[in-house]
Amino acid sequence: MSAPNSLFVRACKSQPVERTPVWFMRQAGRYMPEYRAVRKQHSLLEICKKPELAAEVTFTAAEFLGVDAAIIFADLLLPLEVMGLPFHFSAGEGPVIERPVRSHEDIAQLRTDHAADLGYVSEAVSQVAKHFAGKIPVIGFCGAPFTLASYMIEGGGSRHYLHAKKMMYNSPADWDELMRKLVAVTAEYSAAQVHAGADVIQIFDSWVGCLSVEDYRRYVLPHVTSLVRSLQKTGAPIIYFGTDSATLLPAMNETGAEVIGLDWRIPLDIGWRNLEYRCAVQGNLDPILLFADWKELKTRAEHILKLAAARPGHIFNLGHGILPETPVENVKNLARLVQDYSAALAAANTRELQAAGRKPKAEARSPRS
Repeated sequence: MSAPNSLFVRACKSQPVERTPVWFMRQAGRYMPEYRAVRKQHSLLEICKKPELAAEVTFTAAEFLGVDAAIIFADLLLPLEVMGLPFHFSAGEGPVIERPVRSHEDIAQLRTDHAADLGYVSEAVSQVAKHFAGKIPVIGFCGAPFTLASYMIEGGGSRHYLHAKKMMYNSPADWDELMRKLVAVTAEYSAAQVHAGADVIQIFDSWVGCLSVEDYRRYVLPHVTSLVRSLQKTGAPIIYFGTDSATLLPAMNETGAEVIGLDWRIPLDIGWRNLEYRCAVQGNLDPILLFADWKELKTRAEHILKLAAARPGHIFNLGHGILPETPVENVKNLARLVQDYSAALAAANTRELQAAGRKPKAEARSPRS
């Protein structure tokens, strides 16, 4: 780990911090001119597979924005290749899996012994960690087993997840075997990122919101819990993030992840309460608000910080990733606003409680204690 005592890592552990750390999902992406310049010369997968390029894209964005963490530049689907499932990106359509997994035989052919072939991601993590030399922590990540399985089965994007749900309902043993294989590969892949210098791992469950609570508990929770517990052995805090997940939060809480990501569809204070304050939370500004005028954006960001109420364990982020057309200066200004406003809130809270003869919240026991 490169920055174990950073604001961000301490917040992930629900420890007291002097202000709220902030970073953004997809903070290195098409909205930045520097990234678009690199993309003119290289495809997305080329950037992912060339550690020096992936590292440069990662730290350039983090430094420009002045955020409190840098997430490694990689693609969610990279593990599919080493499992024997080729994919490519189709213009305007996103990823296309060339041979979707639909049968028992398809699952049996998937490999779990080549996760080390993803070592180029760990090398990029190592280069970013060396670049920052402990000044900024590095976030590694992987796709959650449900989201990766859905891509594999559907063959790409989906609205109804018809084929994935058919496998869950009609062939539960095959489904569980597929999920176990994905956990094995993503656990090894993510642990290697920690050993290379990642301070935290985020698990992206981008599609899990399509499930009912009952289906989540039966078909997903045991497997993602297995992944979380495996990765916790590295000592790195784990962030578990899903979209459309408000109804799933109590079940997601049972994974034991140190941080649960909240999307914008639930107020931060209600989401945290639904998690029984067991863990830290990350979120949860609507990414579209970055297109609003500054007064509206500022008001909404400050409102989220007020809802957090200086409780230890809040990381400011969007409710999902930055969109390609987002004004760059709005992102940079938002990061600075969060840092300054949360510091002022924390200072005011300390003064108020000291005047009342009580301990400041920043010194109180964390909600996980």
